[in-house]
Amino acid sequence: MRFSASIPMPRKIRVLVVDDSAVMRRLLSEAIQSEPGLELAGTASHGALALSLLPRCAPDVVTLDLEMPYMNGLETLKAIRAQHPDLPVVMFSSLTVKGAAATIECLSFGASDYVTKPQRASNFDAAIAELKGTLIPKLIALCSKPTGDFPLSVRTPAERPLPAAWPGKHPLDIVAIGCSTGGPKALSEVLPSLPAEFPVPIVVVQHMPPVFTRALAERLDQTCHLPVQEARHGAAVLPGHVWIAQGDYHMELVRVDGKLYLSNSQAAPENFCRPSVDVLFHSLAQACASRVLAVMLTGMGQDGLRGCTQLNQIGAQVIVQDEESSIVWGMPGLVAKAGLAQAILPLSEIGPEIVRRVQASRFAAA
Repeated sequence: MRFSASIPMPRKIRVLVVDDSAVMRRLLSEAIQSEPGLELAGTASHGALALSLLPRCAPDVVTLDLEMPYMNGLETLKAIRAQHPDLPVVMFSSLTVKGAAATIECLSFGASDYVTKPQRASNFDAAIAELKGTLIPKLIALCSKPTGDFPLSVRTPAERPLPAAWPGKHPLDIVAIGCSTGGPKALSEVLPSLPAEFPVPIVVVQHMPPVFTRALAERLDQTCHLPVQEARHGAAVLPGHVWIAQGDYHMELVRVDGKLYLSNSQAAPENFCRPSVDVLFHSLAQACASRVLAVMLTGMGQDGLRGCTQLNQIGAQVIVQDEESSIVWGMPGLVAKAGLAQAILPLSEIGPEIVRRVQASRFAAA
């Protein structure tokens, strides 16, 4: 097939790499240049240099190391956000307790996402291959433009109908949240908006590795009215508590003698994820049937789609974050486009809508 010279070719995504390690700059540069849709806009060895380069190299996205001289990653991120509030920034972190805590802090200050430095690579080529599997898809997803092919109509709460009745007039038993890219920042807005007297438990799957999920739970626990903990195998699921799935473990719920308990497992990943939203949602379909409110927040990929399909089929409720407020409208977008969502809402309305639906279910059951 021949293409007319008048048809513009898609512009490559320009990436600025900021890292004080010459080895890491080379790894990142080669990984980026090996992807046809990306080009290296420039490199910087510290944050101050990166800030001076921004006007000249005009990147579409920045990869930013956490630990650097002169200006560390958080200081640089804050400066970037002050000057370029919409520029995607991906933090480059070590898989350590210190690195996890610093990464969660950066995400709360507006970093778009993060990747961990190559852990299992035995040589240079293996490290590049690992980066191509972890970093490159995120750079592309963060810079993808909205398709515009799915019309949205965000209605006010009064205009959004609730189910006429819950099967058996039972109130909602649980709220389950799934998220990935952009999830920590979304959770930091949704969960603190829930009141201290919230009457049901909340379980969350956020795609993150070990150590990071604990750091996320600890930070959310400091800002929420509800206690937030990393999931523990065998723990009783109590009203008014929030549980974050542990990194590298699926989180499921089981019902024993009428009570809900957490079950952690290292069964095979689903959708390339462990923890997986689908695994959690499938377990809730078994343990709670229709008495579930499933919430899909920003994230890349399709994890949660099959679980939402099953929950929808048995009469559970599903709401999703809208495209405009999502960092990546992959996970919630697929659920919305499949017609599984009862409401498609901006992030600022998700928390109030959770409260409204839980309260309405309890009123209907009274």
